[in-house]
Amino acid sequence: MTTLLPTLVAVLVLASLTFGVVRGLGLEQAWLQPWAIVRATVQLGLLSLVLAGAIGDPVWVGVFLGAMVLAASWTVRSRLGLAWRLLPFVIVVVAAAAAVPVAVALGTGAVEASPRFVLALAGIVVGNVMAVVTLSGRLLGAALVSDREEIEGWLALGAPSRVAARRSVRASASSAILPSTDQTRTTGIVTLPGAFVGAVFAGASPLEAAAFQLVVLASILAAGALAVAGVSWRFGAPRTLPTEQTPLT
Repeated sequence: MTTLLPTLVAVLVLASLTFGVVRGLGLEQAWLQPWAIVRATVQLGLLSLVLAGAIGDPVWVGVFLGAMVLAASWTVRSRLGLAWRLLPFVIVVVAAAAAVPVAVALGTGAVEASPRFVLALAGIVVGNVMAVVTLSGRLLGAALVSDREEIEGWLALGAPSRVAARRSVRASASSAILPSTDQTRTTGIVTLPGAFVGAVFAGASPLEAAAFQLVVLASILAAGALAVAGVSWRFGAPRTLPTEQTPLT
């Protein structure tokens, strides 16, 4: 069992190492990763205190999941530099992409429909959806800029904007879900997934833990596919092509 003091020491050393490497490479915002660790420390501490008495209450679990979706959507909007009017769209994409696979897992009985299991599965899926939407949006924005001449050429020939941008959209969407795909392909060979390890440590048999992890991985892939579909639909037919200074609209 991990104790508090060694944990804090390890986190401090790793945060310092991260900052030193990022700063040494001259990357932008070298403070961002250490600050993320500080935020994670505070947020996980508060979450642990709250969930200790509320993890079995469906109402509170619903509140937590709603807060997760809002926080994930806020992060996506901020990272992509989207206008505030697009925040409701981001919320719908994040919520819907996460809700569909979770509903399938619960509806088929693959995951027990209890508050703690719903929170565990949905929390993992929402976090991955956030990453996929952010990556998809950034890649699509960059592709629309780099492929500007090709897209304008198609438009000049009379092609609809969605057709003109199709290659850029497909390439960015494919790249956005690639990390989740590779994580699934290499599970058990390259990585030991957190859900599997956590379930084993909680007392589940390796077979039960593997079954839960398999559902988690399938849910992540399905949610990622739905997320890039939403991003591609909304931003894949641009009326105005973005530049390096302007975000998606």
